[in-house]
Amino acid sequence: MIQKKFNEVDRRIFYFPAVRPCETVSPATLLGSLIVLSQNIGNYQSKFLATQRRNSREAIRKIGILLVFFEEIHDRGLILPETAVLCFSELHLTFQKIRFLLEDCSREGARLWILMKSEMVVTQFRVLIRTVATALDILPLNSMDICGEVMELVELVAKQARKARIEIDPNDERAMRRVLSVLDLFEKGIETEFQVLKWVLDYLEIKTWSDCNKEIKFLEEQWVESEEREVPFLSSLLGFMCYCRVRIFDTLDYQNADQTDVRCNMEVISCLNPEDFRCPISLELMIDPVTVSTGQTYDRSSIQKWLKAGHTICPKTGEKLTNTELVPNTNLRKLIHQFCADNGVSLAKTGKKTRDIARTILPGSPAAAEAMKFLSRIVARNLVFGTCEQKNKTAYEIRLLAKANIFNRSCLIEAGTIPPLLNLLYSFNKSIQENAIAALLKLSKHANGKKIVVENGGLRSIVAVLKRGICLEAKQTAAATIFYLSSVKGYRRLIGEIDETIPALVDLIKEGTPCGKKNGVVALFGLALYHGNRQRVIDAGTIPLLLHIIASSNKDELIVDSLALLATLAECLDGTLAILQASSFPLITRILQSTTSQAGKEHCVSIFLSCCTNGGDEAVAVLAKDTSVMSSLYSVTTDGTAQASKKARSLIKMLHKFHETSSSGQGCQAFTNEQSVHVW
Repeated sequence: MIQKKFNEVDRRIFYFPAVRPCETVSPATLLGSLIVLSQNIGNYQSKFLATQRRNSREAIRKIGILLVFFEEIHDRGLILPETAVLCFSELHLTFQKIRFLLEDCSREGARLWILMKSEMVVTQFRVLIRTVATALDILPLNSMDICGEVMELVELVAKQARKARIEIDPNDERAMRRVLSVLDLFEKGIETEFQVLKWVLDYLEIKTWSDCNKEIKFLEEQWVESEEREVPFLSSLLGFMCYCRVRIFDTLDYQNADQTDVRCNMEVISCLNPEDFRCPISLELMIDPVTVSTGQTYDRSSIQKWLKAGHTICPKTGEKLTNTELVPNTNLRKLIHQFCADNGVSLAKTGKKTRDIARTILPGSPAAAEAMKFLSRIVARNLVFGTCEQKNKTAYEIRLLAKANIFNRSCLIEAGTIPPLLNLLYSFNKSIQENAIAALLKLSKHANGKKIVVENGGLRSIVAVLKRGICLEAKQTAAATIFYLSSVKGYRRLIGEIDETIPALVDLIKEGTPCGKKNGVVALFGLALYHGNRQRVIDAGTIPLLLHIIASSNKDELIVDSLALLATLAECLDGTLAILQASSFPLITRILQSTTSQAGKEHCVSIFLSCCTNGGDEAVAVLAKDTSVMSSLYSVTTDGTAQASKKARSLIKMLHKFHETSSSGQGCQAFTNEQSVHVW
């Protein structure tokens, strides 16, 4: 095959990255590639097409006839004249585009989008078929020794391609108009009849909840990549499909793999370190991460500039690049986008859009806004009056709707979904409890959501799940919810005063998965920001547990979070004493010297500074025994953040002062040879 292979998931819809065959390609190679390409197009005959059936079928039929022509030339070993080679080259380029177009028309999850883009798709078919006709018109059939029957077939295809009437199918147009009428009613604040929605979904053969969800996922991906002018229409279609998913389908039909995927995504996202998302060249968050031949990942724009400057080695490893191919790192890109969506970070650069949370504060269109309000009222009713199965489905729907959309969260909160979700936390059904606490986690990211949770006595309900949840996933999610609630200063005291909260978080750190440990640590960190909770956290035996994690974990982000909590606890005297009693300075020093995380280094310095401040000369003497500490501190003063540098300078000053007043020369002799640095 001559053409480059593109992953269907990576290629944007309606983008046709066709490659013109090289001028030096041999006629035999070109012909063989045309045969394979034509066969691939023929395979689309068996694929499902919800729309554009006639146009697709006609394109496949014409190319199938031309395949007979190509095989005749190949089997007889005919020599192609130069004009024929040029014609075949043009056909090859056009066939690639036709294959991409057919791929789009049959793409999973894109049925509604293809329907609503019918005019564009028809135009593409028309242009491509006309291009085939033009190429066949200049094909020197008379100078090619092919049988008369095959020649007649080629001439017939050329004639049909010239005169083909390529139009929107009347049924497609009717379905498209029905969708537009529904959107128009939404915009006017009018709900649509059930049968109208059902007719549209039946026409597109969207028969299950999963089918509908695939359409929504596809539209969300298009929303991320879209230009601003397309956002209103895409938002309206998203609102339409979300409304249909809630109203039309009574039961979830996802397989276990789908639910597992949700859990795994949550775990990965909660455990990732933002520093892993930075390009090693620009040190900025990567917008379009790509991997080079050495396995290292960079932002596309940065590595392209590097290569354009004539460099042939990997910037990070120094290894020679075996090739300059840049492979999209799709999984990392999705993780970065999800992280940014959850944390309100915008990555908009040079026209590239990401689904940052700021774009969802307001609805994308009036129709989308009304659709969301309608379905919010539906889910609120189902949470109260529905069967157990309906309540479970509704809680799961809220998880999805509130995942990364501020407007959706506000509508769901305003519709009154939080009180019944809190009631579901006491369910003995594992799935219901898990979906309810996950839905509350999403809603607690909204300021009003936090307030309503607390006002409705939700703190004790969430702590009950943390302590006695039916499954580990529910406990982990409860810990994450506590972390978000603790972002409100006044709630930290209320949460900490519930006797079971802190011991339950400590138990989760002891027994949980890496995700559970992570959630437990960050929740304790949030609570420890209130000084009155710090003693409770220390008394629960947290410090030895954190030191064990730091010493034994292979999860860098978990180590950094543990250091952050340890640094906070070290600020009080009992925390300092517990750290000193554990003889942990050598461990903290090792982390300071080995970690690549700037945040981790700063936390190590903070721990030392607090211990030396609270512990006096005895603590300083312990730190001064390790002569390697000073060089690490100097490194932080030059390479660390402004805050880290200031802490390191204070610690250096403290160590110098101890050396000057100490009578034990040997233990501190190493400092006399250290370079001087201005400290304050």
